[in-house]
Amino acid sequence: MMDIKGDLVKLDKYNGNVCIYVNVATNSPFTDIHYKQFNDLMDKFADTKGLRILAFPCNQFGMEEPGTPESISAHAEAHNVKFDIFAKIDVNGETACDVWKFMKAQVPGGAHGRMIKNNYTKFIVTKQGVPMERYGPEVQPIELEKVLCSYW
Repeated sequence: MMDIKGDLVKLDKYNGNVCIYVNVATNSPFTDIHYKQFNDLMDKFADTKGLRILAFPCNQFGMEEPGTPESISAHAEAHNVKFDIFAKIDVNGETACDVWKFMKAQVPGGAHGRMIKNNYTKFIVTKQGVPMERYGPEVQPIELEKVLCSYW
């Protein structure tokens, strides 16, 4: 996978860490609260429990992420993000990122099946790299704390 700066990142570097994978968008109404609460989770659990959050910009929902890598990075820096941001991807359709195809196949999403319904869909992935939980954008990150603790 490529990070937002264009550097190659091997996802196996996250082995041994409980992770949240999330599709994000600069212009989403969910951005401010999610970024703040993701930072709060990182403050609480990154060093003590090894939590990692992997954010993937996506422009498939309401054109909420039209930005360039530079503008996405600048927005993240303005929010003082403490988590990893990757290159922009698709999460649905034929052009969907293979990682997201895999997660959707492992944890289908209720009425939406394997489709992602909006930005800020979150997957909790175990230390062994297995997607176990899926949450929509209406679930705030802080609400995941109890579930996350069950994986440590």
